Amino acid sequence: MAVGPIFEREVLTAPRRLSHYMMRSGFVAALLILFYSIRQATIGFQDVLFASDVASFSALTFRVFALLQLTLSLFFATLFSASLVAQEKDRKTLILLLMTDLRNYELATGKLLASLLNVGVLLAVSWPVFCFLKLLGGVTWSQILWSQAIVLSATLAAGSWGCLVAFWREKTFQTLAISVLGVVLFVLVAEATGSALGGSFSAVSPYSGLFKVLSPLNADVPGVIHVSAWPCVLTLLAIAGFLSFWTVFRLRVWNPSKDVFVSVAEEKPAGDAEEKESKPVSGRQHRKVWNQAVIWREMRTRAYGRRMIWIKLAYVALALIIAAGSILRSSAGDQAGLVLGMVSAPAFSLLGVGILSLLLCNAQAVTSITNERDGRTLEILLVTDLRPWEFILGKIGGALWNAREMILLPLALIILMLSTGRIPGLTVENAIYLATTYLVLSIFAVTLGLHAGLSYENSRQAIAHSLGTMFFLCIGIFVFMLLLVEARSSFAIQLQSFILFIGFGSLGLYSSLTYRNPSNALTLASLVLPFLTFYAITEFLLGGNLGVSFWICLAYGFTSVAMMVPAMNDFDIALGRNAQEAG
Repeated sequence: MAVGPIFEREVLTAPRRLSHYMMRSGFVAALLILFYSIRQATIGFQDVLFASDVASFSALTFRVFALLQLTLSLFFATLFSASLVAQEKDRKTLILLLMTDLRNYELATGKLLASLLNVGVLLAVSWPVFCFLKLLGGVTWSQILWSQAIVLSATLAAGSWGCLVAFWREKTFQTLAISVLGVVLFVLVAEATGSALGGSFSAVSPYSGLFKVLSPLNADVPGVIHVSAWPCVLTLLAIAGFLSFWTVFRLRVWNPSKDVFVSVAEEKPAGDAEEKESKPVSGRQHRKVWNQAVIWREMRTRAYGRRMIWIKLAYVALALIIAAGSILRSSAGDQAGLVLGMVSAPAFSLLGVGILSLLLCNAQAVTSITNERDGRTLEILLVTDLRPWEFILGKIGGALWNAREMILLPLALIILMLSTGRIPGLTVENAIYLATTYLVLSIFAVTLGLHAGLSYENSRQAIAHSLGTMFFLCIGIFVFMLLLVEARSSFAIQLQSFILFIGFGSLGLYSSLTYRNPSNALTLASLVLPFLTFYAITEFLLGGNLGVSFWICLAYGFTSVAMMVPAMNDFDIALGRNAQEAG
């Protein structure tokens, strides 16, 4: 192939895996279940008498599917491209690829397209679903084609950015953090630029361009309405091309890094050696190691790179921009400013910062295990006198310490919103409930990362399953809240569709948590967590406070304990090894 043997190998080997077909069929099944849930939430068991009702339902479903497809594509394109190259660096196999006769463009483009192959397959299998919506009416072919063009170009841009960062940075956590923060920053800057300049610049952001395609009648353009997204598509393709070109141009400048080059002491003549031995040698002052060596290593060394401070500063600046922008655009108690009819703009910004923080905490935790595994130090720990609980609690404490800014900043924003009164109904009592719930979710994010890192031998799979589970939980809760708001008074009629939606989420969570180490506690957690989350959401929409915090803490706290217990009992159980293999 023109792009080189790396992509060719991925094309030939991907269909051999059962997960390839399970992922394709599971994605289509998820869309069909969501289709049924939206129908029950909007129409229910009523008889449809007019074609306009079916067309209106089809248009609503198309909007939800398109926005969901864009969000998932941006996230997983960034994640897959960054983790694929980071895994090569952690396993020291990228140096072997650099020693071959592969050209720079074959290496960079091959890795990019290989990482985006799964995302491209999912985009392809979703086409029949969108064509089916076209048969129901309310959607035109131009809307479908332009929406898919925006999603595809955004996927290429996000994947190119993740690939660039992965070739640039050395540590996996730095790669994931910079990639995620970069995508969020681009969307925010594009939205702000579009709002400030207007006109064609308002469609530079993928979300703004997609909204214009989904709702062409809202455009303030006189005359005949033409559905088009040329500015958005061309801009995203230009960004993808520039990022790929820069990656190819700088690939062998960045790689191998300076850490690979280890200076070898030159041999001195015998006379010089005797003279050197006669001189007193100044002793080197060594650092004092704590009794708990694991948490000392996590907190007192630069295990995750020398430039972590810049990532933390970028996160703080990005979070403050999100909070300040939402506060300026919405006033407290302004019901017209409610986002999707659920929460105010300041509350929605706080929610966004919290989700971003949870994802970064999860990435910190899972990479703390994958780095040990790829560096071949995890197995060495098994032959030491290190006790399992010391290792697990040390990793949890280290992850919480290294991601402390991601935990403290949302708590500071809660205090800021409480003192300024920007969020209606946020009292001191509710702020305590909110802070407690967020801390429990942070612990859940960290334990989930450790559990995935211990369960999956492949670092790429561990990162994908860990961050993917967190992301799907957030997206699933958000979509479910939309369905509940849409259902309104007909909630009892749509209960069976909600149960089906929750059951599918339980199945996905069960397959992720019990991949290698099934247990009764994890099975119970997989069944209970989605239902308790559903109850907490309904309680929130009904105006509850204590009940929401209690059930969320119970569900996610129990799941955290269920994931920690096998790992703290024995390393071999966590690593999926039996006694003979350990011996």
